[in-house]
Amino acid sequence: MSSASSSAAVESPKSSSSSGLSSGNPLLVKVEETTTDTPKLAPGIAAKMNLTVDLVLLAGVLTGSAWLGGQLPGNPGWALPGLVVIAVLVWLITGTALCLYDSRFAERSRLDHVALVSVTTLAVVTVLAVVQLGLPDAARVPGVAPLLVIFWPVALMLRLFVFRHMASQEAPMDEVLIVGTGAMGRYTGEDLLKRGRSTLLGYVRYHDDHAGDGLPATVLGTVDDLERILRTMPVSEVFIAGQTLRQGEAMQAAIKLAERFGVPFALPAHSFRLDRARPVDSAAVADGYLHFAAVAPKPHQMAMKRLFDIAVSAVAIWMLLPVFAVVAACIKLTSRGPIFFKQLRTGQHGKPFYMLKFRSMVVNAEELKEKLAAMNEQSGPVFKMKNDPRITGIGRFIRKFSIDELPQFINVLRGEMSIVGPRPPVPTEVAKYETWQRRRLSVRPGLTCIWQVSGRNQISFEEWMYLDMQYIDHWSLTSDLRLLLQTVPVVITGRGAS
Repeated sequence: MSSASSSAAVESPKSSSSSGLSSGNPLLVKVEETTTDTPKLAPGIAAKMNLTVDLVLLAGVLTGSAWLGGQLPGNPGWALPGLVVIAVLVWLITGTALCLYDSRFAERSRLDHVALVSVTTLAVVTVLAVVQLGLPDAARVPGVAPLLVIFWPVALMLRLFVFRHMASQEAPMDEVLIVGTGAMGRYTGEDLLKRGRSTLLGYVRYHDDHAGDGLPATVLGTVDDLERILRTMPVSEVFIAGQTLRQGEAMQAAIKLAERFGVPFALPAHSFRLDRARPVDSAAVADGYLHFAAVAPKPHQMAMKRLFDIAVSAVAIWMLLPVFAVVAACIKLTSRGPIFFKQLRTGQHGKPFYMLKFRSMVVNAEELKEKLAAMNEQSGPVFKMKNDPRITGIGRFIRKFSIDELPQFINVLRGEMSIVGPRPPVPTEVAKYETWQRRRLSVRPGLTCIWQVSGRNQISFEEWMYLDMQYIDHWSLTSDLRLLLQTVPVVITGRGAS
């Protein structure tokens, strides 16, 4: 899996677009420059401390188990150090693939942390068990059971109750935009920064607001620029900090725009000054705002959906390792270039992430795409071609049966994608979306959705977008299960793929 972390092959995926981002928008260029860097293994002090403690604990448990088993100092000199090195390498490689210590450390739920630590521990246990099968009895270290009984629970408890809390104090979770530069907007920004859970992207000014002196962030423009800003920046939530009586019309326009984009927004809970009165449910307006979302909140179903994603992706990765090995060998033996490639995609609320796939095209596919632009057979900003000459021989086979998508189970386990959801677009496509089409970014992208079971490349781009909106507006666990069952025969037969 380590190949997925190396430099990506330049390749156009099944849903690649035909042209670059608009160079005339400096804000858009700035966002692209700041989001295309390769994520670090352990950014932040808390993540680095967690990584160090995990590695020391891992080596300590293996060494301690050998000592308690009476194999020290009688153990052959190379066996224990070699096993420790192997365990550390497997932990680092698997942790890198799953983004175990990345910048979303504090943002993940406890359930996600349990799943990621468990899968990484099982990877180490499996590799050590296989390696020790080839060692003589005297050289074997009884470290597999202690890793499950001691290392796994201790590492998990430290992560959940120590390092996760430390990370929450240093790493903001949400990218917030505030509409309004008056007193309410200034106090809102100061309060959000004081709480320490948000990155304040900037302010949008009403026409009758002052210039914004003394604000804790820069003014990005006026309300007339709000649509442009929502198009070009990943925004988790918009705080509409205005005065209802004086700025009600502009606030209403901002609400409508946020709804069309599918971006969550917050409105002032109290339009009037209150001296003694207090809300009955103070928890609902803890920050003075009422929060709204374009997607119907179903917290219990969403929790079940995430649990399903974790369970299915973890089992799938485990069971598909032989398939991964065969496909990797075929790709490497039949064409020049890396086995995997990672491509920047746009996730929920416009947040970028790197999607993993098996390489199915030649290395210079992006250069050739520009020459083939006139032969695009798909409407809208997506480039599709039935007999694309850039696809390799093995690539055509793995694309037809969606085998090239299998590495995306890693994205699902990371929390960047879901099993069922709209396919993640590339930023160049999103830059060309109409406003109503941006709402498909209001949910977590997935491996399969209505488009995959409705003809895939045989339907138009606009029909594809409407199908995704239908999924978002009528989502339920039942619909996810139904789509998953419908996907299986489509994948087996390769219907609609190219």
